[in-house]
Amino acid sequence: MNDYSLETHHDTPRRELLKRLWQDYLRHHVGLISIAAVLVVIEGSALGLLSYLVKPMFDLVFVEGSQSDVVWIAMAIFIVFTARAVGGFGQRVITVTVGLRVVTGLQKAMLSHLIRQDSAFYGKYSPGALIDRVRGDTEALKGFASTALLNLGRDSISLIALLTVAFMVDWKWALFALFGLPLLAFPISLLRRLILRTTRRSRQISSILSMRLDEIFHGVNAIKQNNLEAYEDQRFQKEVGQFFRFQRRSEIGKAGMPAMIDLVAGFGFVAVVIYGGQEIIAGEKSVGDFMSFFTAMALIFDPLRRLSNISGAFQAASASLERIYAVLDLAPTIKNVTAIQPIPKDIQHCDVVFDNINFSYGELSVLRGLTLRAPAGKMTAIVGASGAGKSTLFNLLTRLIEPDSGQVLLGDVSTDQLNLIELRSLFAVVSQDSALFDETIKQNILLGKLEAGEAEVNQAATEARVMDFTNTLPGGLETLAGPRGSNLSGGQRQRVAIARALLRDAPILLLDEATSALDTRTEKLIQETLDALARRKTTLVIAHRLSTVMNADVIYVLDQGVVVESGTHRELLEQRGHYYQLHSTFS
Repeated sequence: MNDYSLETHHDTPRRELLKRLWQDYLRHHVGLISIAAVLVVIEGSALGLLSYLVKPMFDLVFVEGSQSDVVWIAMAIFIVFTARAVGGFGQRVITVTVGLRVVTGLQKAMLSHLIRQDSAFYGKYSPGALIDRVRGDTEALKGFASTALLNLGRDSISLIALLTVAFMVDWKWALFALFGLPLLAFPISLLRRLILRTTRRSRQISSILSMRLDEIFHGVNAIKQNNLEAYEDQRFQKEVGQFFRFQRRSEIGKAGMPAMIDLVAGFGFVAVVIYGGQEIIAGEKSVGDFMSFFTAMALIFDPLRRLSNISGAFQAASASLERIYAVLDLAPTIKNVTAIQPIPKDIQHCDVVFDNINFSYGELSVLRGLTLRAPAGKMTAIVGASGAGKSTLFNLLTRLIEPDSGQVLLGDVSTDQLNLIELRSLFAVVSQDSALFDETIKQNILLGKLEAGEAEVNQAATEARVMDFTNTLPGGLETLAGPRGSNLSGGQRQRVAIARALLRDAPILLLDEATSALDTRTEKLIQETLDALARRKTTLVIAHRLSTVMNADVIYVLDQGVVVESGTHRELLEQRGHYYQLHSTFS
């Protein structure tokens, strides 16, 4: 059984994550990365050349006053700055481009992976938490790719070039300036662990915040009706406070690295000035030597500080990368494999059979050895009290979930032997939860059959009585339905869903409380359409309103996950059992 865990594996080596990132995405951009690397060398080397040119500038121009050397030194400095500008611009454009491509590729891969997860997965994780994984974690990674990685190559080259100049001028001075850096290894290691730990926790809390906002904005009417504004406000503030504390600790850790380097740099400069000053006074070194060295060392600590920040940023990015690959490593239980059996050619004449089905949601048993047969080309109704397992049958039939034991059959072929896409193309589904998207009404109908023409859409909309209300709208069928169909009433949303099913024209029709949100008059009109449609299809109907299933060819009554009665409406009333009680209650 899949536990659908999105928990990260903290023992995964960072290099393994980076190796996967390289293999999956970065290696496809090796040409651009190579060009960027060349430009990085040009930009990074410029600081070393600049510090090197300080020596002849001071010794030849400022001290000796050589007129002949002014022009070439000035031109050399201009060339260095020009090369730095060209290299910097080029490598920034390329690095940002590659970073964006990688991040958008990750977002596409994550959505493609998540959308194929089992329905049970979405019962465990809220939309807000998943949105934060797809957007929040990849955006955090993009920040690292577009800034930290941008500086990594440039500052590494600059550091090497400047150190080369410093050691060329005087290796003893260089050692004096850098003597304290090895002492930073241990405290920086502690800070890196602090940053990784606090960033992991802040990313987890960020997911909770996204989930909470999603719940609040989608349930705002229920919040208002129950006077829960203050309660939700306080709960959100508490979680924001936790996010603030962990994020602040992470940022403190990042700030601590360059601060320690600055302290070491201060001690190093004091040592160089005392020791080097004596040599200049004694005439052993020139002013140009000192200024070239001083310039190189002054410029060294700037890239060194940025490189220390990269270490902290990498720990933060690692936390996001862990969370991203935790998603990509999650395998769905129900997979779209190559069909073992073909779809029966005479599907219109195949019965739908549930054979000894057992199914549980965790420890909650829903179906217990359930067996029933829906005859081909007939209307089969499934009724029972809430929680009897009616909707679970539809989910099993379309393989949104799998039975713990038993088989679901189309004719004599088990549904788990069929290709998922081909299997689900056999069904048109209308449920009480009308799933509409923030598109036009026409586009929502077209989801039933994307290649349908104008005439087909209009016919489906007319039969489902959608035209009854869209004719009064300025945009007609081009009117936006709004987020989750919020611009339409419940009845209007259900009519659009019915139109989508009519347009799909699949051989098996599944109706789950399909007319529950309609007024009596509209329900009667649409019921006539559905009854006519059902006469040429295999139809399964779930309903609480028993008036909608009176004409069914066979009615199954479910109670606590088993079939307790079956027959026609008249036969079941004559038995005066469960169906009779339901009829007395709901009629």
